[in-house]
Amino acid sequence: MALNKKTVDDINAKGKRVLVRCDFNVPLKAGEITDDTRIKAALPTIKKLLNDGGKVILCSHLGKVKNGPNEGESLAPVAKRLEELLGQKVNFVSDYNVTGEAATKAVEEMKEEEVVLLQNTRFRGAEETKNGEQFSKELADLADIYVCDAFGSSHRAHASVAGVTKFITAKGGQNVVGYLMEKEIAFLGNAVENPVRPFVAILGGAKVADKLNVINNLLEKCDTLIIGGGMAYTFLKAQGKEVGLSLVDDTKIDYCKEMMAKAEKLGKKLLLPVDTTVSKTFPDPIDAPIEVEVVDSSAIPADMEGLDIGTKTQALFADAVKTAKTVVWNGPMGVFENPTLAKGTIAVAKALAETDATTIIGGGDSAAAVIQLGFADKMSHISTGGGASLEYLEGKVLPGIAVIADKN
Repeated sequence: MALNKKTVDDINAKGKRVLVRCDFNVPLKAGEITDDTRIKAALPTIKKLLNDGGKVILCSHLGKVKNGPNEGESLAPVAKRLEELLGQKVNFVSDYNVTGEAATKAVEEMKEEEVVLLQNTRFRGAEETKNGEQFSKELADLADIYVCDAFGSSHRAHASVAGVTKFITAKGGQNVVGYLMEKEIAFLGNAVENPVRPFVAILGGAKVADKLNVINNLLEKCDTLIIGGGMAYTFLKAQGKEVGLSLVDDTKIDYCKEMMAKAEKLGKKLLLPVDTTVSKTFPDPIDAPIEVEVVDSSAIPADMEGLDIGTKTQALFADAVKTAKTVVWNGPMGVFENPTLAKGTIAVAKALAETDATTIIGGGDSAAAVIQLGFADKMSHISTGGGASLEYLEGKVLPGIAVIADKN
């Protein structure tokens, strides 16, 4: 699924109104942005369009907006930070209607190389999340060209991601992807569809259920599949091992058996933890000091639960990564928010930082872990979208990519 989509390099935005769907869903604390990674990631596309002489109209969602429009989920802090990063004025349209009279007027008055930021697209509720025709058309009415640069939202068929493109096409406009989308798809797409081998995939996280299709798809593509995190205990139980109080999904035991049989049939290595860091209790609060011991995976005491991979497993997993040429990692190896239980995740991050392979971190918790632990600059690519990268690794066609024009 390598990218054969039109990109911002295939258009000239001079004098044109360009609607860019960004992913400005940034974490806020008391109205202040605590991590502006996603805003910085959007800058290359925005600057390219401004340099072309385009009129750049930005839109994004922020938060889940469960209780209707509110100032706490307004994009006002984003506008402020964006101004600082771009070094120019950003005209923020604070109207909760998003595409109402205020937005129309702001766009009409735009000159070349100016920036307008619309209000949170989810302030339109189901019109956005259910891909409403009217809202899609209103967004398209503001622009001549549409650019999707929101990989983190591209797995959702929302009005600002998918619906808008139909109306842009209807009036002879173009739909293209931005640099961030291009980079995401190039890394993830090449890793899965055309990897330099050996290709090692590492999956962690708590639930097997979240990764069912990913395991199935990656087993066909990779040479070695490593499974850690909470989901490993369902696999260990499927092997007939006792797992004590560890997290297990009993409804997925047969599935795990099928996957182990599939790995054997395809001649793939499937690595599971050989030892486990266990404790009698789950840490509360999550970063509280905790007493642990390391036991063999076949000897987990009945009154204890596994909360991280053990030391032998750290070495086993690190060893598998050493000879790899491509590594994709999605999901932590344990309760990484706790210093005592972060050792497995740190060991994997360190192994990835030291390998010569192309290393791709699939968003979500593994991205947070790598950034938090200080290994971000050692990775080839850290995805900006957790759910989107997972669906991509499942082999799904993402709605936000499907609607973009192919290169001729």
